[in-house]
Amino acid sequence: MKNVQKTVGLMADKQKVCYISYIDESGFPQTRAMLKPRERDGINTFYFSTNTSSKKVSCFLKNPNACVYFVDKRFYRGVCLSGTIEVLQTAEAKERLWRVGDKMYYPLGVTDPDYCVLKFTAVKGRYYSSFKSEEFEI
Repeated sequence: MKNVQKTVGLMADKQKVCYISYIDESGFPQTRAMLKPRERDGINTFYFSTNTSSKKVSCFLKNPNACVYFVDKRFYRGVCLSGTIEVLQTAEAKERLWRVGDKMYYPLGVTDPDYCVLKFTAVKGRYYSSFKSEEFEI
């Protein structure tokens, strides 16, 4: 891969769905489909919105280890980023990610206690394409 930042960044921006994995209370990995990140800073920090009441949030509060996977089905390639997730519930974080139409998910608006932000910080990745994979540090 010639340019990690560009390749991974384009994959993250173009996909409508990605996958987040976490460790549940029994120590087993769980994976959930999520809408693509609302924002990103390079390829090391990604921001998602989600329900505070979701199982993944309670698990992240106990164990922040996570991975995010972006897949390009058309070209059968993907990237798995490993890192940690921080659950943000500050007014600033929630307002920053709030979008028109979010009331459908969070009826009380931006201050809905069931609305929070997940901040994923990647430390390393693994890229797969053309029957080969390669690891990279971030």
